[in-house]
Amino acid sequence: MLLTIDIGNTAVTLGVFRDTPATKPDPNDLSPAQRLVTTLRIATDSRRLADEYAILLRNLLEFRGIAPADITAACICSVVPPLTGLFEDVCRNFFGVPPLLVNSQIDLGMPVRYDNPRDVGPDRIVDAVAAVKLYGAPVVVVDLGTATVFDAVSRDGEYLGGAIAPGINLSADALYDNTSLLRRVELVAPPAAVGRNTTAALQSGLVLGYAGLVTTMVQRFKAEIGTDAKVVGTGGLVTVIADHAPVFDDINQELTLVGLDLIYRMNGAE
Repeated sequence: MLLTIDIGNTAVTLGVFRDTPATKPDPNDLSPAQRLVTTLRIATDSRRLADEYAILLRNLLEFRGIAPADITAACICSVVPPLTGLFEDVCRNFFGVPPLLVNSQIDLGMPVRYDNPRDVGPDRIVDAVAAVKLYGAPVVVVDLGTATVFDAVSRDGEYLGGAIAPGINLSADALYDNTSLLRRVELVAPPAAVGRNTTAALQSGLVLGYAGLVTTMVQRFKAEIGTDAKVVGTGGLVTVIADHAPVFDDINQELTLVGLDLIYRMNGAE
């Protein structure tokens, strides 16, 4: 089985896929969704040691009925440099497999038109690869996580770039940390955009405000890459916004894991 590991700023997301030939993706293969056995999420913590993460991963996998010996391959993308090598060590030393690390030097399955491809977060490329495979091109990916990230793929299947804004929780924390009277609130939409109390006013700005951000940015992206572009939402906070930003063609929380599976196979990794 292939263990896919997406190391994000807030959470580490893992997926386990059934064995497939390590060759370029074949349209006749089972779909990624059919091959995805299970997913797991753990908190990102740079203070943990490799042994701690290994024990945590082993226990979680065994809880899902997967023995460490069942893992025969691994693929990693990371935006947290201190944890990248640590998880490589976990894969080698505790699962006995050398992981494929996603970076600009391997076959990513699409041309990257960023000014400097090395500057693109690997998770952004991985999401784009999965989105094109599942939804076709052109496509816009909206990832609502620690940051709110928009990525665009052209009609020709080229990764063009995108936009980055602070995530909803980051903005909420900034308000809480830098004001004396504002407090943390539940991230749900208020009854109306005009808040009649401080809690509702904060919820309006955070939830409806970000819904407006997403809606406007998607419109701008579509104007540049094609009005027929599909829009795919992902990330831990996408469900907070989706009902109030009617721009998504689909919500796919496994997008990064699917992309890691595809890229692993593209590179013929053993």
